[in-house]
Amino acid sequence: MFSSRDTFESDFCPVRDELLGEMYRASESGLPRLVESVAPDARARLALFCYRRSHLHSLAVAVAASCSERDLVENGGRVGSTLYALSRERAVKSSPALSGGRKPITLSTKPLSVLAPLDDELDDEISEAVPA
Repeated sequence: MFSSRDTFESDFCPVRDELLGEMYRASESGLPRLVESVAPDARARLALFCYRRSHLHSLAVAVAASCSERDLVENGGRVGSTLYALSRERAVKSSPALSGGRKPITLSTKPLSVLAPLDDELDDEISEAVPA
């Protein structure tokens, strides 16, 4: 059994980077199939790994929904227990687990700053002072 301290100190992704990327990009219907390919113990560690990264939070909750409470608590202690509760809460609300829950990105349409016009008089004075 890992303590939550051990889990945080040995912070590595329990699955291949390619699989993590596939999970991140997966549709809501395709994610369960990818998650099933991971062993239950590694799945709990993956959920905890993702939970500690804000950009992977929704993936963590989705993966945790497929984990047992025992696996999450053994691997993450209180954090695992909290993640278990969050995953069950979200399942009850039936809210989207992945990209549907993300906030849209907005870009400014205004200029960041207004630049003063260049002063060409200084260039003219320098060229007059320097003989050709």
